[in-house]
Amino acid sequence: MIKTKTFILLVFFETLLLLVFSVFSVYSLTHMQVQLDAKRQLVRELTLTDVAVWTEARYTRHPSQADFFTAFQDFPSSIDHFPAGSIVPPNRGSTY
Repeated sequence: MIKTKTFILLVFFETLLLLVFSVFSVYSLTHMQVQLDAKRQLVRELTLTDVAVWTEARYTRHPSQADFFTAFQDFPSSIDHFPAGSIVPPNRGSTY
């Protein structure tokens, strides 16, 4: 019987905590809206690119900004030693 009461109490507190987090996230989003709008305006004015997908290799940070031969800069037939290189396909829009 004590295990059941402990479980119910734990579920109640977790539900209450989830509710508090939800209310806090909505409050913080409305409170930070001015700062988010200012950051969006800055990105628009500076024409910044998207955020980096991976941080390991130069050609996987932002695939649209990489040239065609960057993946083979060490040696033309070398295998890719970064895991993200096997996930990101080569840039097909390149004219090389």
